[in-house]
Amino acid sequence: MIAEIDARPFTFRMPIDGTALILIDMQRDFLDPGGFGAALGNDVCLLRPAVAACGRLLATFRASGMPVIHTREAHRPDLSDCPPAKRLRGTPLLRIGDEGPMGRILVAGEAGTEIVTECAPAAGELVIDKPGKGAFYNTGLNRYLGDNGITTLVVGGVTTEVCVQTTLREANDRGYDCLLIEEATESYVPEFKRVTLDMIRAQGAIVGWTCTLSAFESGLARCFH
Repeated sequence: MIAEIDARPFTFRMPIDGTALILIDMQRDFLDPGGFGAALGNDVCLLRPAVAACGRLLATFRASGMPVIHTREAHRPDLSDCPPAKRLRGTPLLRIGDEGPMGRILVAGEAGTEIVTECAPAAGELVIDKPGKGAFYNTGLNRYLGDNGITTLVVGGVTTEVCVQTTLREANDRGYDCLLIEEATESYVPEFKRVTLDMIRAQGAIVGWTCTLSAFESGLARCFH
């Protein structure tokens, strides 16, 4: 079955049997006070609208029986997978690996790397800890997608212009078709979100497609009914 989604820049044709949802870094270190996002001087409240939309996407995919993937930006406790150039860049209040209100910043196993309750993984859903901004870098994601016949990704998560866009570009270079759900992603700088959406769908979907959450739900419903 193929679901036809009213998307930009043109209709997105989504194979039901070859599609997975991937939610990028819906974790406390970016969404809650006291995490890395706040340590960088950002207003984390600006990301909260994406939480409800990602929750709706999760419910839709689970009801349809399509696979779901979650990612977390999380480093090893010894920071052996965190280049000094990444850790030492800028002047945050807390750096990667420092002790914060939710444990060590962006370190696997700490409370800050937990996915927020509204988007918490269900049993059997793949969770990938990634040491970089993109979900393909130094992870097993590409092999998992290939082994499971996934050719198409529906994407949500934070932040639009950093980890989400990087993942979309990585996926595009590997031959995947990608659809970004507009309400299911946010940025600490709203203008960055707007510009990123424009870049993704420019020049005939050069990186991917975007659509509203309601358009995605309607397209999927038409396919199943």
